[in-house]
Amino acid sequence: MGMYLSFGTVILLLAITAPAALAFGFGGAMAARSRVGPLRWLGKGYIAVVRGVPDIAFFLFFVIALDQAFEWLRHKTLCPDWDQPIRQGNDFVVCQAAKLPLSSSPQWVHEVYGFTIAVLTFAIVFGAFAANVFYGAMRAVPHGQLETAEAYGMTRRQIFRRILVPQMWVYALPGLSNVWMVLIKATPLLFLLGVEDIVYWAREMGGTANPRFTDYPHGDWRVWYFLALLVFYLGLTRISERVLDRLMTRLTHGQATTGGEAQRREAQ
Repeated sequence: MGMYLSFGTVILLLAITAPAALAFGFGGAMAARSRVGPLRWLGKGYIAVVRGVPDIAFFLFFVIALDQAFEWLRHKTLCPDWDQPIRQGNDFVVCQAAKLPLSSSPQWVHEVYGFTIAVLTFAIVFGAFAANVFYGAMRAVPHGQLETAEAYGMTRRQIFRRILVPQMWVYALPGLSNVWMVLIKATPLLFLLGVEDIVYWAREMGGTANPRFTDYPHGDWRVWYFLALLVFYLGLTRISERVLDRLMTRLTHGQATTGGEAQRREAQ
C-alpha cells in the first residue's frame, strides 16, 4: 500500500508545486521588470542564481539550510535565554522546543513537514525557470499594443491586467510546457529529500526479498519495478502533452500569432 500511495505523493507534489512555482515565477518576473533598482536586482539575481546552480546541488544544500533557518527563527523566539552557541563546529544545536518537527510529534507530522519542505524547494527552483519564461514573454508582447492602450487613456494597471498579461500567456506557454516536463522528470529527487516516493519503494520492493514487505523469496526484480515507473512517467508526459496542446489552441484563438493565423485559415 505504501508503494501505491507513493504514486499519489508524486501527483500531489505536481498539483501543489505547479501553481506555487507559477506564483514564484510571476513574482520574480515582475521584480525583474520593476523600475525600483534593488527590487529589479533581486528579481534578476533570483533568476540567475537559481537557474545557474545544478538542481541536485541546490536540493541537497537548500533543504538543510531552509530547515535550519526555520529552527533558528523558532529558537530565537521560544528560547531567548539560551546561552550556548547555536553553531558548534559542524553541529547545529537549538533548544528542544525549537526543533521541527518535535521529537514527540506523531510520524505523520514528520512526513508532512518533509513533504512541505520538498514542495517549497521545488517551487523555488522551478519558479526561477518560470520567471525567466514570464520575463521573456512580457517582453515579446508587441509594444505597439501597449502604446495603443495608453493612447486610449488606460492606466498602467489596466494595461498590465487587460493587455500585457492576457497576451503574455501565448508567448509563455511553450516555455512553461518545457518547465512542466522538467518538473515531472525531477520528481524522483523526492528520494534525495527523504520522502518515500515511488523510486524509494521500487528500490526497496524490487530488491532481493525483504522481510519488511514479504515472506515470498525472490531475486532482484528492480528492473521490473523501474520499468513500471518508466511506463508511469511516459503516460504522465503524454497526457500532459495533449492537455498543453489543447490549452495552446485555446489561447491562440483569435490572436495575432502563427497559431492564431493557422486557426483563422482553417475556419475559412
